[in-house]
Amino acid sequence: MSTSPAATALDTALAGLAARMKRPVLLVALDFDGTLSPLRDDPDRSRILRTGVAALRTLATRDGVEIALVSGRALADLYLRAEVPVGTHLVGSHGAERGVVTADGVESVAVTLDAVQQALLDKVGAALGVIARAREGVWVEHKPTAHVLHTRRASVVDAELAIAETRQLAASLGTGVMRGKDIVELTVVATTKAAALTLLRHDVGATTVLFAGDDVTDEVAFEALGPADIAIKVGTGSTKARYRVPDPEALCQTLRYLAELVAG
Repeated sequence: MSTSPAATALDTALAGLAARMKRPVLLVALDFDGTLSPLRDDPDRSRILRTGVAALRTLATRDGVEIALVSGRALADLYLRAEVPVGTHLVGSHGAERGVVTADGVESVAVTLDAVQQALLDKVGAALGVIARAREGVWVEHKPTAHVLHTRRASVVDAELAIAETRQLAASLGTGVMRGKDIVELTVVATTKAAALTLLRHDVGATTVLFAGDDVTDEVAFEALGPADIAIKVGTGSTKARYRVPDPEALCQTLRYLAELVAG
């Protein structure tokens, strides 16, 4: 591990966490894009780093460790991109979708919208399509409970105009709004990564949670953690997390180190 002051503090915290493993369970919950996978202009090209695959496989063999991915991606898309061990909990759409990886794929909890929610979702999708078609480099991702406007490939001017129009749309329709890196998501189901983490903690009986993420939507999850938990910000920018690593590769190395610590 690095000997920088920040890394040293994180190493110490991880060692303390490993010592507390005598009172399991540890929930290792991780964002995906920008955390286990470098951010891509084309999200379809995103894949978990090979060092991350190896680290998670090792962690999955440790007694008292539960692994979860908590992402804004739709659950099916998250499963496709993330090469994770059997038994890994998957949380998609910021908590609206949940599942567990099995030997045969992913066993998920069905998402059901009522007629009002479905009608609103359809209206949002159609309106965002109009906004996107008017701006070069802007596109829309469709999810079971939300639609997402992506602006990463757009010019600054086109991105700002599309985002402003999307905010106005959300206000007029009364949808939920989540802002992330180069995206605005309009959702018809109220959920957050903080709520998803709280539910996961309860479901697996976790005594300690480690959560790592890179985006604005991860900050609410950081705030929901307790004093014995570990929050890791991946990358630059202000954060509520106590610890920070510079990039996804460093986070994967941190996970490998944690696997070594809890091996005993």
